[in-house]
Amino acid sequence: MAEAGEGKKKTQPEGRIKVDLTGQVALVTGASQGLGRAIAEVLAANGATVALVARSADKLADVAAGIEAAGGKAEAFPCDVQQAEAIQQVVDAVAEKHGRIDILVNNAGVTRDTLLPRMSDEEWDTVLTTNLRGPFLFMRAASRPMMQKRYGRIINVASVSGLIGNPGQANYSASKAGLVGLTKTVAKELAGRKITVNAVAPGFIASDMTAALGDVLLDEVKKRVPAKRLGEASEIADAVLFLASPSAGYITAQTLVVDGGLIG
Repeated sequence: MAEAGEGKKKTQPEGRIKVDLTGQVALVTGASQGLGRAIAEVLAANGATVALVARSADKLADVAAGIEAAGGKAEAFPCDVQQAEAIQQVVDAVAEKHGRIDILVNNAGVTRDTLLPRMSDEEWDTVLTTNLRGPFLFMRAASRPMMQKRYGRIINVASVSGLIGNPGQANYSASKAGLVGLTKTVAKELAGRKITVNAVAPGFIASDMTAALGDVLLDEVKKRVPAKRLGEASEIADAVLFLASPSAGYITAQTLVVDGGLIG
């Protein structure tokens, strides 16, 4: 892959892939922590100006400050991804300021885990609204400036739960399965405008959420994974970086599973 510009090389750890995204504008949802933060940081480290989207203005400010301290460019756009009007306003603001949106990463997501007989309407609706309706709204809004430029990269963060199901996650699994289907359809609609649409489906990734499972459960999880370990947020971010790169121009409507071999 092409090397990033000299001014950005220092922000990219050794051994990770490098892409030249200089001059491109990326919008990342759920960017205040975890996978979203890692994705935003790697896109910025490779030259993109990153619009950071999440509900917490304070957390976004911290992420933006970290990116800028490392030599990158980032801006915070607090937004509730359950609100259609707020989503359109953010996309319009980014497109108007920069004249373009080249990369959209739909990462924002929530869980409300419980078994089906106990699942409330609110628990179902919250997860489907955030995890599926939100990406739909962002794709609908961001695809317009992308079509005008005849270029774009859309990456949706799905999950292996959406591919194989997971007890206690009927809402989450349904939302991520829907996101995979949405990805495939939108990819076929936008391919003629040189816009690719793909999904990344992480398996068990080291995070505050997985740490809360406790050592005993985590040991059982690792036994199920052929790689015998949890994935790292940086490994998901690098998969997103590749799909966001010019090198991935002939890859679309695909779901890249990053799970250490869990689902084969």
